[in-house]
Amino acid sequence: MRKNSIKNTRINGEVQRELSRIISRDIKDPRIAPMTSVIDVVVTSDLKQCKAYISVLGDQEAKDDTMAGLKSAVGYIRRELAHTINLRNTPEITFILDDSIEYGVNMSKKIDELNQ
Repeated sequence: MRKNSIKNTRINGEVQRELSRIISRDIKDPRIAPMTSVIDVVVTSDLKQCKAYISVLGDQEAKDDTMAGLKSAVGYIRRELAHTINLRNTPEITFILDDSIEYGVNMSKKIDELNQ
């Protein structure tokens, strides 16, 4: 399976939707911030590994706590993913903190300040 194939794109989208649902509704860990979103998911073509890019709204402490909570719940998340998505292999999930939304908001504010 090629990296940018239609099948791989569909799998990435489905895993992203399910991860978002699991993180927002099923996990009861108080360390995970309520404004946590799954920005992007990249599943390898052999379905063994998965990189999930996570964005957290809050300060640095909230981001660190959320990442620690997600890393401790990775087994539960993987099991729930296996129950909801019918794949040959359930990928091992690696969570990566993504600050692109925060960076974009800061750049937008700077551009607005320059225009005024």
